[in-house]
Amino acid sequence: MIRVGWQAIPDCRIGTGTLPNSSVTWNVKNTQGVIVGISQTADPEPLGESWSSAAFYSTPNNVGYINLGFVWEQNLNQMRGLPNFPGGNNGFATGANNLGQAVGWAENGVHDPTCCCTQVLQFRPAMWTLGPPDQIHELPLIPGDTSGAATAINDNGQIVGISGICDQAVGRHTAKHAVLWENGGVTDIYPDAPAPWWNTPTAINQRGDIVGFAGDPAFVEGDILHAFMWTREDGIRHLKPLPNRTPKHVDSEAYDINEARQVVGVSCDADQVDCRAVIWDHGNTPTDLNDLKAPGYSALLASAKDINNKGEITGRAVDPITGVLTAYLAVPATGQ
Repeated sequence: MIRVGWQAIPDCRIGTGTLPNSSVTWNVKNTQGVIVGISQTADPEPLGESWSSAAFYSTPNNVGYINLGFVWEQNLNQMRGLPNFPGGNNGFATGANNLGQAVGWAENGVHDPTCCCTQVLQFRPAMWTLGPPDQIHELPLIPGDTSGAATAINDNGQIVGISGICDQAVGRHTAKHAVLWENGGVTDIYPDAPAPWWNTPTAINQRGDIVGFAGDPAFVEGDILHAFMWTREDGIRHLKPLPNRTPKHVDSEAYDINEARQVVGVSCDADQVDCRAVIWDHGNTPTDLNDLKAPGYSALLASAKDINNKGEITGRAVDPITGVLTAYLAVPATGQ
């Protein structure tokens, strides 16, 4: 493993046409200037739903309004909302590839008795063919399931996500199955998952390798999760948290994988007090990225969210004095 140097990422805005709240919450693996995410509109939510995007906004007044998945294209320099399924109010976009396709999930008009809490309507995994006009396509669920979400897509049109019941529209029982969509079909990639909740792929590379996290049988609310890597030749491989930590690390989550099968994510203790950005090389023992950073960078690297084929990593850091959160960019150092 080479040493790395670190630099902060400045704040930025995405062109014009922004809405009251917007957020890019998943890795958008696109190199043609297309970004997707979630945005809050000024339209009241007619069913009183607190849609699954609400937790990702930085301002507190995020409940009671319709939320849409959005797309921003560099050549247009403008955001636009993506369509939902007929009868649905809310949507969420997570990823886009270089083929003019985006993925996420969107509501339909079905009042589902398996919905929980403030959620009322079913939502289905979606793939949008970007226009104009933008066209929405429904992805199939595991038989017997009623709701689901797509989380990432590669340039081969392979899509990963979750399949389950409506529940609260934030993981949990909606993530009963971790799935792969390809060639018009859906496959459960973790059929023997230890728990029927929180089984969530987060990224897929161009080779079709998948990473994510799985639920723990003792923690239905997702307090503790377990990172995994799936390859076609080996199936599921568990990615362990950092060893020999005090307090002991028991939680691990994988967020991205590059073509060299370098996986990045986070490792935490049970109370989420000590969380560290980590890298797993080919699914092997994790390395704390804080052990690799340049000596002059004092912030704690708390999570690693994305890694490209150059080994450059982005994530979130915490100032040790003020506790302020900031984004970082990790660049492999030369000559080490």
